[in-house]
Amino acid sequence: MSKAAPAQVGCDVLVIGGGISGCATSYYLARAGHCVVLAEEHDLNTAASGRNAGSLHGQLQFEPYRARDLRWSLDFLPALRFLNDSLTIWHQVGEELGTDLEVSTKGGLLVADTDEDAAQVEEKASLEAAHGFPAELVTGSALRSLAPYLSHAMVAAEYCASEGKTNPLLAAPAFARAARRHGARILIRTRVLTVGQCDGGFEVTTSGPVIRCQKVVLAAGGRTPVLAAQLGITVPITDEPVQVHATEPMAPVIPHLVYYAGGRLTLKQARSGTLLIGGGWPASVGAATGYPTVSTASMRDNLRVAAHVAPWMSSVRVIRAWAGIGNATPDLRPLIGEIPAAPGAFVGMFPHMGLTAGPLMGQVLAALVEGRDPGRDLHSFALDRFSLAALG
Repeated sequence: MSKAAPAQVGCDVLVIGGGISGCATSYYLARAGHCVVLAEEHDLNTAASGRNAGSLHGQLQFEPYRARDLRWSLDFLPALRFLNDSLTIWHQVGEELGTDLEVSTKGGLLVADTDEDAAQVEEKASLEAAHGFPAELVTGSALRSLAPYLSHAMVAAEYCASEGKTNPLLAAPAFARAARRHGARILIRTRVLTVGQCDGGFEVTTSGPVIRCQKVVLAAGGRTPVLAAQLGITVPITDEPVQVHATEPMAPVIPHLVYYAGGRLTLKQARSGTLLIGGGWPASVGAATGYPTVSTASMRDNLRVAAHVAPWMSSVRVIRAWAGIGNATPDLRPLIGEIPAAPGAFVGMFPHMGLTAGPLMGQVLAALVEGRDPGRDLHSFALDRFSLAALG
């Protein structure tokens, strides 16, 4: 008995990836009247978008700022503008989607406890302020008043008023539900196997149906390089296993997103009262499964840094920890654009801070699919910039 041929699905646009970028893109395209299918290998929001600590970033991250030269910082400014413009969308998108996304933007603090680090923090804040980003140095009694929860060892901080936090479990599913209301079809547990060009668009084989579409968007994080290679381009996206730690709930203490210049740390308090402690500490990778698992060494070091910044935290119990994947590019800038060898195929990915960038990424990718001006220069995010640099 012959095996039945796989079912076939047709659509205007196939979006591959069920994180916030893919779900937001699906929503904006479906809302505009396009026939949209979203395919996700696992479930929605189960990779980078849903396994982070919920930070909404609006400043240059201190670790690469210190490690790289001034040229890197200047080259990153268009990406920083992308993040800040996306932050403005976060303020109203929850109402549009009909979901409280638990967004709070009461500012971010990059704190320093040595004169050397304070000088670099001040230098960074001056650079950002000179280019129109909200950044100011806070010291002494002003810092104590703004953030009384900090150790008195902290001598200075950059205050970035645009930053904040959200609940990372909510946004991508909310975009997906809204996309469904506008007619989008969501296929979960559907692994995309091949993407090929054909007359009139693309033919995509999956673990389920064969999908024929006029245009395709690759928003699949670490899976994107495999699919992009089938369309004629190499995109250097790497996976980085990272982890987050959560404490028991407590009364409101920390309104800000807190970083530490002397070590890896993001610290914030969720609406539930839980303290979320992260900062890009590496998770382990299971030898048998290949999936990220919590590293006790990273947990110990992350909690040590947090307790140094806010010593009272040493008495708060950690009740949960989880591991996930962060995606990166060599220069830490996003990859956004149409694949030169495959017109109608688009890539969208923002390294490390994809949650913050997600709403605007969806709008920009939808504009590119529709052939509209996305309203910003995407040159520094070009897909082929690494191959061109190698040739040059």
